[in-house]
Amino acid sequence: MRQKERLTTPARVLALLGALALTGCGSGDGPLIPGAGPLMPSFDSIQANIFTPLCTNCHVGATAPLGLRLDEANSFALLVGRASVQQPAFQRVDPGDPDASYLIRKLEGTAGTGGRMPLGAPPLPQADIDMVRQWIATGALPGGAAPMTPIRVTSLDPLPGSVVPMLPMQVTAIFDRDLNAATVDLTTFLVERSGGDGTFGDGNEVAINPVSVTVPMVNPRTAIFDMSTTTPVEDTYRVTLVGTGAAVIQDLGGNALDGELAGAFPSGDGTAGGNFMADFEVAGVQPTLQSIQDNVFTPICSACHTGPTNYTLGALPAGMDLTSLGTSFAELVGVASLQNPALERVDPGDPDASWLIRKIENTQTVGQRMPPVGAALDQATIDAIRQWIADGAMM
Repeated sequence: MRQKERLTTPARVLALLGALALTGCGSGDGPLIPGAGPLMPSFDSIQANIFTPLCTNCHVGATAPLGLRLDEANSFALLVGRASVQQPAFQRVDPGDPDASYLIRKLEGTAGTGGRMPLGAPPLPQADIDMVRQWIATGALPGGAAPMTPIRVTSLDPLPGSVVPMLPMQVTAIFDRDLNAATVDLTTFLVERSGGDGTFGDGNEVAINPVSVTVPMVNPRTAIFDMSTTTPVEDTYRVTLVGTGAAVIQDLGGNALDGELAGAFPSGDGTAGGNFMADFEVAGVQPTLQSIQDNVFTPICSACHTGPTNYTLGALPAGMDLTSLGTSFAELVGVASLQNPALERVDPGDPDASWLIRKIENTQTVGQRMPPVGAALDQATIDAIRQWIADGAMM
């Protein structure tokens, strides 16, 4: 009864109203979602009451900030046992250790990097954060999957059909239940590239040899194809998860993969068997603002450069809004730098005089390199931004 009463506290009501009033990522104290029930220290309850109604305003799809998608199909796999992008020394969710979990630090505002989550909305009441803490402390267990035969693929990272600016370090397949790790190996989880022509089956494909293919113990609903040592090549890549033949991917009950992908997840046609196949493309950032927005500003910069929501006038990083094509153009082109007012953030026609270039090349005299955490932008990406500026920094 105490749980049901807590759902109607003023803190929850205010958080819900605040989240609904804002377009930024929100995690109030979880709205009352029909059928969700009271917030409990379980993954299913946290998904229904917090992640789905509030966080997926931003954390969804190919442009989710920092690649963190919190929809039902992806959240567990992309949280539990996965390193934080902003602070790689921490896992987003470290099973058994809430204090070391970056998710808790972001919810409590102690992360030290980026903004507190939910960004631009009222903070979660501590009682609700404690529910998330308790779920993590007891092992961050997955929700219960409804019995179904056969096992299905619920998501893939990178997403099918996506275009990414650089070869990812790994491909992660996400399933609807725990995998039999012994059935996931080099023969059942495959990645190849087209050989430069964008087509498959014509004999010139190049197989990718991974460092490893694993099913993490902390997250056994995922399979990871590690290609961190693969030479990056711009090409079309195909991921194949085997469901047909002598060796197939299975769950712990021996149910074989139902793999066919017909445009939308989950995979399958209801009958065991069939390979899962999905393509993604590695294509460098193009010298256009749209390409730079899609591949740099939105996935990398917009987590911190959020715009004028609850920030002190002129303060960085929030004072620079890089969340959309229009705001990025307005905030960058011809606008004096706050850190070095003698230079414009983007000086059309002059990349060397543009403060943006100095920040991403780490030749600035004030502040730190951008992005401040994680890997620096690769030179090809910087060159594309330079070319866009040299061409006049057009919208």
